[in-house]
Amino acid sequence: MITSRDNAQVKKVAALREEAKYRARYQQYIVEGPRMLRELPEEDRISVFASESFIKKEENQRLAESVGAETVPDVVFQHMAGMKTPQGILAVARIPSHSLGELLTGGTVMILENLQDPGNLGTILRTGEGAGIRGILADRTTADLYNPKTVRSTMGSLFRVPYVISDNLHEDIGLLKQAGFRVYAAHLKGTKMYTEFSYPSSSAFMIGNEGRGLSDSLAVEADEYLRIPMCGRVESLNAAAASAILMYEVYRQHNIL
Repeated sequence: MITSRDNAQVKKVAALREEAKYRARYQQYIVEGPRMLRELPEEDRISVFASESFIKKEENQRLAESVGAETVPDVVFQHMAGMKTPQGILAVARIPSHSLGELLTGGTVMILENLQDPGNLGTILRTGEGAGIRGILADRTTADLYNPKTVRSTMGSLFRVPYVISDNLHEDIGLLKQAGFRVYAAHLKGTKMYTEFSYPSSSAFMIGNEGRGLSDSLAVEADEYLRIPMCGRVESLNAAAASAILMYEVYRQHNIL
């Protein structure tokens, strides 16, 4: 049993939790809590650790045994999880590899440019699963999906929704268009409300930075600008809220009973 915070595995977990560069280098990240662990695909599970107090409950012990968890003292586990009240079990997981080709087959695709809030990103992914989107295409300046806060906010959806990181959004949007996608931008210059469009089965929506919106250079790639109506003094919605409205409008149009 691991008993020291100086153990190499303990240090690795702490580094994966804290450092995006470390996660990118090893293509691994941390999954916390029994619910998330149950949903984590077995092929992506590398190693699992459980605290001594966690496995005192019979149900938790069964879970720990089923995933081959190594038991560690509570104080060591707390250091690994980086929280005062950790959930008691965590896994080191392999970052899955997704390609643009998975998104080109049709459906709804969200295109994200420079989103900075991990909670926004996680919420978009989770809501996207609920709305049945094909996947997400994001540039490298967007928040790290595998940040622990983002992982928790997805509630497991990151295991099921393809997430593709683009090195060139302009080129990849061009490939989406070649594959038959219509590209829309939520933009202050939009004159038509989002409800005025009849969205095709292959639709992509561009969502920009929380404070600045889309860059001018990327916004011109849109086939259409759209607006979400605002009352009061509100100029725009939170990126996750705007995304949810658009994703579910497409769902509504294609799933009217």
